[in-house]
Amino acid sequence: MNRPIRVLVAKVGLDGHDRGAKVIATALRDAGMEVIYTGLRQTPEMVVNAALQEDVDAIGVSILSGAHMTVFSKLLELMKEKNMNDVLLTGGGIIPEEDISTLTTLGIGKLFAPGTPTTEIANYINDWVKQNRNF
Repeated sequence: MNRPIRVLVAKVGLDGHDRGAKVIATALRDAGMEVIYTGLRQTPEMVVNAALQEDVDAIGVSILSGAHMTVFSKLLELMKEKNMNDVLLTGGGIIPEEDISTLTTLGIGKLFAPGTPTTEIANYINDWVKQNRNF
C-alpha cells in the first residue's frame, strides 16, 4: 500500500478543550500522515462512523473530561461491532496510571500523558500501522 497513514483525531463528549488535539493533529501531519480532525463534542458513534468512512488506520482520542473509561470502552465495542479489528485505538490526556493499565488490558493502544513528545506519538502510530496493517 503506497498511501500515507490515515489518522482520525477526535474529541469525545462535552470536553471543550481542543488545543492538545490540534497540536497532535498538526504534529502527525508534519510527520507525513493524513489527519482527519472531527472537532469538538463527538459521540463514540460519530467517531467510529467517521473512521469507517475515511478508511483510517488509527483513531486518536484526546480526553480530559475524566470519562476515559466509558469513552474508550464504548469506542472499542463499536469498533468490534464494525469489524475494525485492524484499526489502532489510541489517545491521550488526563488518565490515571491504573486506568491506563486497565484500558490497555481491554485492547486499547498506548495512551499518552500530557507532555509526551509528539515525535513519540507519531513513531508509535507509524510502527503500529506498519506491523498491523500490511504497509
